[in-house]
Amino acid sequence: YYRKDGSVVWTDLAVSLIRHDDGRPRFTVAMVEDITQRYELQQRLRFQALHDPLTGLPNRTLFFEQLGAVFDGAGPDQRVGLCFIDLDGFKAVNDSLGHDLGDRLLKVIARRLSDCVAGRGHLVARMGGDEFVILVDSDGGIDDAVEVAELALAAVSAPVHVGDQQLAVSASIGIVECPAAETSVGDLMKAADTTLYWAKAEGRGRWAVYDPERSAADIARSALAANLPAALDRGEFVLHYQPIVSLLDGTMVAVEALVRWQHPELGLIGPDRFIGLAEETGLIVRLGAWVLRQACRDAESWRRAYPDTTPVVSVNLAARQADDPAIVETVAEALQHTGLPAELLQLELTESAVMGSAGEPLRTLHQLAGLGLRLAIDDFGTGYSNLAYLRRLPIHCVKLAGPFVEGIRGDGADAVADHRDERIVDALVRLAHALELSVTAEAVETEVQAERLRALRCDTGQGRLFGAPMPADGIRARLGG
Repeated sequence: YYRKDGSVVWTDLAVSLIRHDDGRPRFTVAMVEDITQRYELQQRLRFQALHDPLTGLPNRTLFFEQLGAVFDGAGPDQRVGLCFIDLDGFKAVNDSLGHDLGDRLLKVIARRLSDCVAGRGHLVARMGGDEFVILVDSDGGIDDAVEVAELALAAVSAPVHVGDQQLAVSASIGIVECPAAETSVGDLMKAADTTLYWAKAEGRGRWAVYDPERSAADIARSALAANLPAALDRGEFVLHYQPIVSLLDGTMVAVEALVRWQHPELGLIGPDRFIGLAEETGLIVRLGAWVLRQACRDAESWRRAYPDTTPVVSVNLAARQADDPAIVETVAEALQHTGLPAELLQLELTESAVMGSAGEPLRTLHQLAGLGLRLAIDDFGTGYSNLAYLRRLPIHCVKLAGPFVEGIRGDGADAVADHRDERIVDALVRLAHALELSVTAEAVETEVQAERLRALRCDTGQGRLFGAPMPADGIRARLGG
């Protein structure tokens, strides 16, 4: 009802019908109660329950109500679009300038996001923390969702003045747009969260669009990561060994131990699919210790069978392993437990890991060398060699990175590039020899490459020309042949 002054009165109206004795309607009794204050209180409470107290935006509860309504009323051609927004580096603002200033920044960003889509019918909500979401109400497909994301990025990136501070802010946005019939609320939000992670991983201050194939690959990768510890406990990893031969006489002088995963469902998986996962999860320390012990065990069995032609076994050492305080003890125990002489073990470290080390890592390298084993720098030429520092390291060998050797094609495809790669290899070999280091060339695939490397005085070679990675029995057969 309305008062004479136009103000609204909310009422609770109860009407009762009074009848005659024979049941005929006689009259009605109406009771009207003014519940304006109660109604306004209910509205305030509902608003508080469905809106963020800091920014005044709809909160996640209201957002999911609206999103659920979209799915409930979706027709066969209805599409749904979502922009999931996260501010980049907001924690640093809170930590350095305080939570009060951080809250004021969030209020500014919330107002900008709301203004940038005002009049377009899109719902802007705060999901919590520095996360916001825009429900795109449009039939324009992915183009409309991308346009909204561009508007949001522009709104956020403008300098923000809070008190006497001027802040530069950026955001990352995950965009999902698809037919409503092909997804659900839960799957849509999961896809948005995944896509937001992609945007951040690609450099921040940008948007990314959901890709089902990429998501499937990520899920498979996560599944592998989750199964790694149990696979190690079940003994599903195996070692293959690739021969390293002398370029002077072709004899096998060493082998490189390469780990494989004998997956019960996927078959034999190469290290490119799980070593990175092991490093990310920290399992590389346990896995690396197993590889080291198994390689030493196999090498010792070869030594006992063929003491005069036993090859050195070369084992890769990840940066995280090299940083492990117990690495020297781990290596010493592997040698002692298997009985392998230390001179038959070589540890390979990447150039970037070795060149950047100082202090304790440098002492660790000297302690490892003190055990009597050999140390090699893998992928030499791709890092940032400090020559003055390199000569201080107890290194015995460098392994030339594969791309340099691959460039020596000898097929005339690009004579200029071919000549440059050969000159680079020549310079690296001369540098290594000047430092009294032996040189192994990786990825040798043709006789032409081997001949040129031999002419450049490269010591040893490794690659398909000399043999593909093989199980330990294959190396034993080769030694016996």
